[in-house]
Amino acid sequence: MHADLLFTGGPVLTPEGRTASAVAVTGDRVTAVGGDELRALAGPGTEVVDLAGRLLLPGFQDAHVHPVPAGLELAQCDLSGRVTAEESVAAVRAYADAHPEREWILGGGWSMEAFAGGTPTKELLDAVVPDRPVYLPNRDHHGAWVNSRALRLAGIDRDTPDPADGRIERDASGEPSGTLQEGAMRLVGRLTPPATPADRLAALLHAQRHLHALGITAWQDALVGDFLGMDDPADAYRTAALDGSLTARVRGALWWDRERGAEQIPELVEKRAAFSHGRFRAGTVKLMLDGVAENHTAALLDPYLDRCGCATANRGKSFIDRARLPEYVTELDALGFQCHFHALGDRAVRDALDAVEAARAANGPSDTRPHLAHLQVVHPDDVPRFARLGATANIQPLWAAHEPQMDELTIPFLGAERAAWQYPFGALLRSGARLAAGSDWPVSSPDPLQGVHVAVNRVEPGGTAAVFLPKERLGLADALRAYTAGSAYVNHLDDSGRVAAGALADLVVLDRDPFAGPPEEIANTAVALTYVGGERVYGAE
Repeated sequence: MHADLLFTGGPVLTPEGRTASAVAVTGDRVTAVGGDELRALAGPGTEVVDLAGRLLLPGFQDAHVHPVPAGLELAQCDLSGRVTAEESVAAVRAYADAHPEREWILGGGWSMEAFAGGTPTKELLDAVVPDRPVYLPNRDHHGAWVNSRALRLAGIDRDTPDPADGRIERDASGEPSGTLQEGAMRLVGRLTPPATPADRLAALLHAQRHLHALGITAWQDALVGDFLGMDDPADAYRTAALDGSLTARVRGALWWDRERGAEQIPELVEKRAAFSHGRFRAGTVKLMLDGVAENHTAALLDPYLDRCGCATANRGKSFIDRARLPEYVTELDALGFQCHFHALGDRAVRDALDAVEAARAANGPSDTRPHLAHLQVVHPDDVPRFARLGATANIQPLWAAHEPQMDELTIPFLGAERAAWQYPFGALLRSGARLAAGSDWPVSSPDPLQGVHVAVNRVEPGGTAAVFLPKERLGLADALRAYTAGSAYVNHLDDSGRVAAGALADLVVLDRDPFAGPPEEIANTAVALTYVGGERVYGAE
């Protein structure tokens, strides 16, 4: 039989390495992998793609991403890429002037390092938008910048107590200064007008086009539900899955409401059945255990340091009852749910692993494939537990480099010993752990090749800083495997993530072979073609 699609003339990354130079596709499957002999499969209707030395590899899969919020932010006041306070304020002014009809100024993506102490003030916003409320989450969505109008609408003043799961930043006199951390975001976020279903669907499809252009054929949406005023993407996925406009393969992680307990589990079972259609499957539960290191809400075993290097009383926040977490995870595991943990600090990582261990002890071996995302600080004693428990390390490689947020807002408050435990990709791999990779977009760029560059070099693309913990670098093949086979595993897409006969024809052609150049040039690589199930979903102009 003639192939529908035939790739020839270039290296092909198979599970065994760059061992082939041709691939045949019939329907939605790879039907043959080999060399020049596959040219015999070309017929009158075969589309032949000359790789011309470019690398063909499995489609990238993002194991932790938020496409709908990212798509919405792109259509609102987008502050991503602004590196100074002046640039950020100017962008807010320009957006507000261009949209006088908007009741609220919404968007986000600002960088903490652009502002002293990582906490912008309401006065900066008041100067450019005094008459309308402003609500702008930062790029990691663990804090929000608001103006005085928004604070007044929410009734937040010097007497408003901090919520249990958050903090209202205050000035020297005790007045709210304009930054809301973690659960305090909800105080204003709940007042913002929600996006319409049409807005959410448009955001999903816009984000999908962008992700396909980066070679991403599948992903795990790390938050399907209602969290701190973020728009729930469930209806957008259901619509797109039913009408066929969802061309990617997506696994949804249903949000665990951290203000409730096991009584929500029957609701999660119902949502799993109600939301799973076509290429969207909602078989995962997202448990956010802690916050982030930069605002000192990541959960640590030992206290944060102050600016003088002395121990404080703050060990961060545990958003889910640590004593009950093993019980919750055990019940979810018994019901066949995958658990997707946000675990950034070493205490959160240990709590997640303890919960997985409890589930294994109670339920026995299972194929639920739990994974821990972010893993900024991992105690060395916990590194070998990943492989032993079958817990996948879900890494966000772009964060593992020296940059202002790391050097100014994190390392000084962790201290030298814990700072050396950050993002231990190499140690995890050497211990036998399975690695998956994701971006957390819109927190950081969703471009897998940028992430691969940092995983291999531990330096930002184009950066001149010192290598960040060089022993934790990955080889190029291992980094690519994390973004393909590793993420396919946590996405339960066992017939993808590899180029092999019988596998889904989810494939990417790069514009070069990154193995042929120096590691420092990996980030210069771009995607030329993206296919899902043998259908082209992106082609570079």
